[in-house]
Amino acid sequence: MTEPTAPAPIDAAAPTAAASAARPPRRRVIQAAALTAGALALPLAGTAGNAVAAGGAQFLHGVASGDPLPDGILLWTRVTPVAAATPGSGLGPDTAVQWQLATDRAFTAIAASGTVTTTAATDHTVKADVRGLKPDTAYWYRFLAGDAVSPVGRTRTAPAADAAVDRLRLGVASCANWEAGYFSAYRHLAARGDLDVFLFLGDYIYEYASGAYGTRGTVVRPHAPANEIITLADYRTRHGRYKTDADLQALHAAVPTIAIWDDHEFANDAWSGGAENHTPGTEGDWSARVAAAKQAYFEWMPVRPSIAGTTYRRLRYGKLADLHLLDLRSFRSQQAGIGNGDVDSADRTLTGRAQLDWLKAGLAASDTTWRLVGNEVMISPVAFLALPDYLLRPLAQLLGLPGEGLAVNVDQWDGYTHDRRELLGHLKDRHITNTVFLTGDIHSAWACEVPFEAATYPASRQRRHRVRGHLGQLRQHRRHPEGRPADAVAGGHRRDPGRQPARQVDRPGLARLRRPRPSTAERAQMDYYVLSDRTKPDATTKWARSYRTKSGTQQIERVYTPVN
Repeated sequence: MTEPTAPAPIDAAAPTAAASAARPPRRRVIQAAALTAGALALPLAGTAGNAVAAGGAQFLHGVASGDPLPDGILLWTRVTPVAAATPGSGLGPDTAVQWQLATDRAFTAIAASGTVTTTAATDHTVKADVRGLKPDTAYWYRFLAGDAVSPVGRTRTAPAADAAVDRLRLGVASCANWEAGYFSAYRHLAARGDLDVFLFLGDYIYEYASGAYGTRGTVVRPHAPANEIITLADYRTRHGRYKTDADLQALHAAVPTIAIWDDHEFANDAWSGGAENHTPGTEGDWSARVAAAKQAYFEWMPVRPSIAGTTYRRLRYGKLADLHLLDLRSFRSQQAGIGNGDVDSADRTLTGRAQLDWLKAGLAASDTTWRLVGNEVMISPVAFLALPDYLLRPLAQLLGLPGEGLAVNVDQWDGYTHDRRELLGHLKDRHITNTVFLTGDIHSAWACEVPFEAATYPASRQRRHRVRGHLGQLRQHRRHPEGRPADAVAGGHRRDPGRQPARQVDRPGLARLRRPRPSTAERAQMDYYVLSDRTKPDATTKWARSYRTKSGTQQIERVYTPVN
């Protein structure tokens, strides 16, 4: 699912020389998300130690960039120094890898370069956090090891923090189950040529054994390793298998990535002390499994570790939007049972106290037109027992039921209503508008308004729309629009039928959130696309529906054409 809400900045550094390149032409091929904004950049350079010659080296897993800042960008690749040094093997010599960043594709104008020595201790992955770049500038990058030259990637820094930015386009995806089908959506995103960022909202990999999840008995292409991943070697091997996908490689090479994790990067329905899909008796200590999963994630993803090694952090696109990225797995309490009134307890948390305070402070301090929140699980209420609040709460208290209705899925914000009420109350009391939650996880496409009084949500004027029988949309009108955020949930590029509440949402989709050409940041729009057949590598894509929220309205409305 995908939801829009407030973003914030990341630390930026002074830009350095690097000629600005023109934006690529806007080509309409398929989905993506766009909201008026600019671009970002990152920094750093490593130095080589005693590395062996890399004559037989290869770059088999593509290249990527991520977490753009006004003065920097994070560059990533993985080198295979010898044939035996496969992901997770622990084999292979220390290898010196040079990285180059240029203002032209021919690399005649090098803006920055450096050398990193990578070893088996980091699974021969390479990261260069490059700083001192110019804001809102296109760069090309590549890696060299011995005679081997990597594919060329293209990236772009973010605009300066005080820049007047007229648009931001995000390609949004989540929930990528390798075995359930091909990543054709990534190919279509890469072909657009008009995206500022690829935003991934969790479940980049799945941890299950081959055939154990979401395949309907048909494994389109098998996992590696075939077993459920538990050890560091397992997680590295699974990440490595994903990075061999040609469409995924093309997307990472075409546009910078901003990513957060959800549960399947660890294990299904993960919480701070365990997971539904983790059995300590046979699968070992949970903390050891989490440490292995996080290490592999930060090795293999173009992501900067932020606060305490988590993924919650802020990025900014000029005066247009800031992006708050959440980690809703590392600090959460264990999920309560459906129908259990404990979901309302102030002693239980989804975010953790420190992260919730950080988010509230960032939203309150934001000076951008839009506040975007990268959110793993759905914040819009999806519950039964829809009664007016003054009736439901006393009845729930009498019967020991949740005060905001019986949640369909207690793994999302419905299972942690105290955190949700505190956050939404903060938006309402501070009159913080233009907040959009961009959400993954739900394997379906939604566009919602998020009511402060969740208990009245289904009982109020509710509409449900189907997009060609596959995409659902819920709308809720409240009497107090101030502080009410919009909730746009975009179906990921891959959809797994195993967890769908209804058949009509079982279809892969792509999402696009964007603003119009005028320089005034007047709207945020999400365009929904679907794939023709996830089991075919040459699947086509088709626009399905679009919804927007105009600046200051706190309401969503349907529109009948995607952003061009």
